[in-house]
Amino acid sequence: MPDRFRHGSRIVVAAPICRGMTPDHAEKRPNMSLSQRQLALLLIAPGLALVGALFLYPLCFSLISAFTGPGGGFSLQAFAKAYELYSGDILFTILIVVTSCALTALAAIAIAGTLTLGESRWVVGTLKALYRWPLFIPFIVAAQCMRTFLAKNGLMNNTFVSMGLMEPLQAMSFLDWRGIIITFVWKQTPFVALLLAGALASIDRATLEAGRNLGASRLRVLIELALPQVMPTLLVALVLSFVTMLSVLSVPMMVAGSQPTMLTVDMAFRINAYGDYATANALGVITYLISAGAAIIYLRHGMAKENAP
Repeated sequence: MPDRFRHGSRIVVAAPICRGMTPDHAEKRPNMSLSQRQLALLLIAPGLALVGALFLYPLCFSLISAFTGPGGGFSLQAFAKAYELYSGDILFTILIVVTSCALTALAAIAIAGTLTLGESRWVVGTLKALYRWPLFIPFIVAAQCMRTFLAKNGLMNNTFVSMGLMEPLQAMSFLDWRGIIITFVWKQTPFVALLLAGALASIDRATLEAGRNLGASRLRVLIELALPQVMPTLLVALVLSFVTMLSVLSVPMMVAGSQPTMLTVDMAFRINAYGDYATANALGVITYLISAGAAIIYLRHGMAKENAP
């Protein structure tokens, strides 16, 4: 209890001193907290150094190089050259990534919905055991697998021919924009489905069972009851997949080596063939802006949902 003593006509409450702590110790507490802050800074310093060396420095170098002209001053010449040479590839990249994200979302919703609302234990168990495998395969390995699977004389066409579903002369290669989309969807669907299935598993089952008891089909329960509750998780997964697809070099280079191609291949070509870092960095800045557009769409959706009554 604080000590009280009468001073004139007023009662003054003295500040308590913790048991076992002298006033000298109390004065030393700021020094202790300061040392704790220094220790915290030392603990996070390696992480900050890695972020600065591997992300902030390349980002700043890319931005400065993209906006620097041959004379050393500010210039948009690199962007004009990038747009003149690769405007078609910019549009191609956006279409490929957006289409891949849309198909990935559909496949992930189907898988997560089956895992959550499926009634067949055999189907659910088999799907649960198999759908995550592509998640642990690197993109370069996935690209090589698709080269042997989607080629004109690849595994897919040979299987169809052996089953009598098509003639050998009808075989066609999918090693073009279709192969890129197939590879991206096959590789990213497990990631999105894993996050979505976890979000669906956390939903109150009573809500879903109530819809089923009222006569709604499993598809309607999934679309009208379950998906609106896990939409933020789905958007996060799709934004991460969008950025990942934009950054992949091996898939467009190995699966479809012809024009048009994606911006990562163009950046590698400008550096390896011409040493043109300015144009390559300008393409990198354009890629940053595309990624920022996807992030802004997600943030606006989240803010609109928070502000909704």
